Amino acid sequence: MTTKSKTLVVLILGVLIASGLQAQDAPLNTLLVLAKGDNMLAIVDPSSRQVLARIAVGNDPHEVIASADGKTAYVSNYGFGANNTITVVDLVARKTVSTIDLGALRGPHGLALAGGKIWFTAESAKAIGSYDPAAKSIDWILGTGQNRTHMIYVSPDLKQIVTTNVSSGTVSIIEKVIGARGPGGPMPGGPMPSVPMSGGPPPGRPRGPGGPMGAPGGDWNQTVVPVGVGSEGFDVSRDGAEIWVGNAQDGTVSIVDVASKKVTQTLAADVRGANRLKFTPDGKLAFVSTLRGPDVTVIDRASRKIVKRIPVGHGAAGIIMQPDGARAFVACSPDGYVAVIDSQSLEVVGHIEVGAGPDGLAWVTRR
Repeated sequence: MTTKSKTLVVLILGVLIASGLQAQDAPLNTLLVLAKGDNMLAIVDPSSRQVLARIAVGNDPHEVIASADGKTAYVSNYGFGANNTITVVDLVARKTVSTIDLGALRGPHGLALAGGKIWFTAESAKAIGSYDPAAKSIDWILGTGQNRTHMIYVSPDLKQIVTTNVSSGTVSIIEKVIGARGPGGPMPGGPMPSVPMSGGPPPGRPRGPGGPMGAPGGDWNQTVVPVGVGSEGFDVSRDGAEIWVGNAQDGTVSIVDVASKKVTQTLAADVRGANRLKFTPDGKLAFVSTLRGPDVTVIDRASRKIVKRIPVGHGAAGIIMQPDGARAFVACSPDGYVAVIDSQSLEVVGHIEVGAGPDGLAWVTRR
């Protein structure tokens, strides 16, 4: 073997060993934190509370979600309604790989992952949409007609969407019309004649859940529910029966009954500047962050009473719950760290320094 060949073999072995070590060192679970003041995404080992990598993710990143396999992250570039992109990050290679251009759908903010699609809000367009990563295209748009449609929830069965509309002070409950034919509605002149066939739908009209080719499609009904002024952070209860909404200007929490689509109770929680609201995985407690105060407020769902106010710093935004419910992670934007809260003691047990203006959070399980 020549000297040149030996050198090449050594280099290849070095790359393979380094790749193997990186795979072994990569934790099974990671925490994603957006440092929006730095335009960076931090990948954090939640056990050691160490930042493993920092990745540039474009201008003004606000929310982040991760794919089910833990390999890809999607970041909304908000720009207070001026931007129109979602940044795609390879979490294995730890680098930005592409940017999704949303065209006229400006102000992307809230993100959700359901049915293999990326669902997003577009504030400036007063709309929500769905992006298909496989087809690399937007396959569905629906206008809410509400001001600052900000955060979004999509049910796993793709039959219900919930958004908060900050400036309108409302919640939109958007429901799939069961039995809807798909885009375009019924054929003019009545239903299509029955045609004997076998093996599935007619040629050119392949169907899946929600419409042709599995796209969201179909007809949807929207119910706009007035809540409090500055409705932003919200969560849907584990049983799907209630939507709890934090109202930033009122400092209240509105409880919406999903069946009747009405506010059944308004809690005087004193959370002015309320930014996010999240239930614990067991559904028993709701954590509410505020950017105008030092505490995270914890409310018992059953009694509707405040359990505790947990001092975390000078204000807080994003909240993510560890899937097993052991800890809550709270982005303390003014302080540049994430507060780690023990869910049993309701005490801060640590901090993770991530950079300027931490906000959006996501949990990743590598598969």
